[in-house]
Amino acid sequence: MYELDETLAHYDLRGEISKKIGYALAENYDRKIFRKITQSARKASPITKTNFKEPGGTQIRVGAAGSPAKSEALTASNLVTAFYDAAAALDEKGVSQDGRVGVLNPRQYYALIQDIGTNGLINRDVQGTSLQSGQGIIEIAGIKIFKSMNVPHFGQYGVNYSETGLTAPGNTGDFVEASMANEHNTTVNNYGEGSKFSNSCGLIFQREAVGCVEAIGPQVQVTSGDVSVIYQGDVILGRLAMGVDTLNPAAAVELYAGVANASGASLTDF
Repeated sequence: MYELDETLAHYDLRGEISKKIGYALAENYDRKIFRKITQSARKASPITKTNFKEPGGTQIRVGAAGSPAKSEALTASNLVTAFYDAAAALDEKGVSQDGRVGVLNPRQYYALIQDIGTNGLINRDVQGTSLQSGQGIIEIAGIKIFKSMNVPHFGQYGVNYSETGLTAPGNTGDFVEASMANEHNTTVNNYGEGSKFSNSCGLIFQREAVGCVEAIGPQVQVTSGDVSVIYQGDVILGRLAMGVDTLNPAAAVELYAGVANASGASLTDF
């Protein structure tokens, strides 16, 4: 940050830049966690012994059997059915109801809200408020619902317009259809190849699904002293050292669409 720019500005530049750095770190944090939850949902039994096998993850198709249309992941009735199927699967695998959440992209979330007049998810007395506020869907089958631009959506973060047939709003930049770069390492921090998420369209999980550890929490560092004098400004840097891995795959559910079943080539191991 050039000192003269900061002097001439009529607002707090450092505070705003630090905030944006925090957003970038949080985005990276979420993306790694969501990728690992998707991996967990595809894991088989983590422990197999004589006459005993632990339950593994769950994959649930959104839409009609055998349908190749990824646009079915944007149909409210399909999503509602998938949530109830996921809740039943979690119950059957002995996963606690405490701490269950679902994460969809904004297009899916708003599709649910637009259909609240017929899907019975919202009390009739508050339907108007829910539609206008855009925050009407609280939960389905005891699963709290959130929206995020960092959940995998057909091989990209945010919204994949080309795969679902949606019309892009224009001028989206690289943020909306951000590519899921390969983070594949067979020994350390294996978050998977980007191509392995080509049919993923939402996550439902309970808090035991994965564990996250931090060696260095989100931090912002600023130079000072001689460095500031030499460059007549400061370097502002954000850093984070963290990792995520599977704890209980039975607590993870991946929603997918566009293929007949979860054994398709794009849904194999990472």
